[in-house]
Amino acid sequence: MKKKKILGLFTVAVLGISMLAGCGGNKGAMSNKETKEAGTKEETAADGEVVTVKWIQVGNGMPENYDAWLRQVNPYLEEKIGVNVEMEIVPWGDWDNRRSVIVNSGEKFDILFTDMKRYNSEVNTGAFLDITDLLKEKTPELYQMVPEDYWKATSIGGKVYAVPTYKDSSSSQYFIWDKAIADKYKIDFEHVTDYEKLYEALKEVKTGEGSAPYYMSKNGAEFLATNFFDQIGAGLVPLGIKYNDETRTVVNPLEDEEVLKDLDIIHKMYIEGIINGDAPNADDANKYRTFFTAQGWSGAAKNIWGPQNGIDDCVAVKFGETVVSNTTVRGSLNGISAGCEHPEKALKFLNLVNTDPKVRNWFFYGVEDENFVYEGEKINKLNSNWGMAGYTQGTFFNLGQLVGDEFNQWDEVKELNANAAPSVMLGFDMDTSEVKTEIANCTAVYEKYKAELWTGAREPRELVKTMREELNKAGYDKILAAAQAQVNAAK
Repeated sequence: MKKKKILGLFTVAVLGISMLAGCGGNKGAMSNKETKEAGTKEETAADGEVVTVKWIQVGNGMPENYDAWLRQVNPYLEEKIGVNVEMEIVPWGDWDNRRSVIVNSGEKFDILFTDMKRYNSEVNTGAFLDITDLLKEKTPELYQMVPEDYWKATSIGGKVYAVPTYKDSSSSQYFIWDKAIADKYKIDFEHVTDYEKLYEALKEVKTGEGSAPYYMSKNGAEFLATNFFDQIGAGLVPLGIKYNDETRTVVNPLEDEEVLKDLDIIHKMYIEGIINGDAPNADDANKYRTFFTAQGWSGAAKNIWGPQNGIDDCVAVKFGETVVSNTTVRGSLNGISAGCEHPEKALKFLNLVNTDPKVRNWFFYGVEDENFVYEGEKINKLNSNWGMAGYTQGTFFNLGQLVGDEFNQWDEVKELNANAAPSVMLGFDMDTSEVKTEIANCTAVYEKYKAELWTGAREPRELVKTMREELNKAGYDKILAAAQAQVNAAK
């Protein structure tokens, strides 16, 4: 059969701050009329034509057995929906730079993984297709599978521009331990649920083991801001509203006293060598970690965090409240390029990834008989060599249950989602059109200092003051006033 490469055009500046500030002349996201016209073009494609969908994601890099995986998955996709897939899995440490290259070169793609930091600005500058009508008309199964509140959280201006990954779409933070080390030092890890207790526990490990027990990458403890403050769609970490703040006061999360107290302790841990000294420049490449933090669910300790980090007996202890917001839902999104020639095919592909268990298991677990095998209806993982990041792909709720699991871990995730406390700003998105330049300039200030701040490499209170001075010069007060005015109007 004739194959035709799907082409996509991505021209929005995502991470290049100066470019982002100067893109006011770009067209907005594709309208519903244009979407329907694109759909008509799709429908008039020759019968039997097979198209190739290029999907760019972040993960552990291209799997070594990628070709074998393609030989497994593409015949099935071709038979089901007339699609072949081409994946690009960008290593974590290269992700920001790789996206900048995509922006600068106008590189073509069909589907791009995005998240809460980028999605709003990408939509406002026309990167992604408005799929509101296509979802309901062409992929009703996908539309019905995702809870309505999650589509609401994904919507901007009442329109949907990406498919949310229906998984642990609420946010729960965990302290994650190598149980053998915790037991060795008689640490009551089940009751270590804040940074004060954590410091005392890890200090004992540091004294006994000698090496730094708390592994941090350059993102450090940024979750203290992004997971406990609603980012209100501005895409600027030093701007938000605390999830449970009924007054809906827009603040700088970096100046919150609870955040600063935790940063004080993190700084002390860095100075004392409890946190690895290279943290401000370290990436997230998998390696052994005595202790680290992550967002997820407790069952991930056994099946994901342990195997990926070389821990034989891994345990996770929840700290803080489980919440749901635009930010948590937008932690994993996949948008279709506004220039995609066959958007219906691309959307049907995402539908299959989310609704077909066979496809979902291939993406999540890898090559059958090399990375995993079926034992009855369950999955037996043969190794942890699969480099694609499962959270970037599709829902968790049709994944095969692992052999040996006493309970289905995805039931735990569903329960966390069901009991999550909603942000007071759920469904609200700030219109940033009047402060694009200021947001770009303030983002540049934040990016300059964030690694040293969140890893504890510099004294936090003085650093936050320095950042605030530079933020003010970059137009922060104008952003703050605009945000509060819009929040007040939305009340």
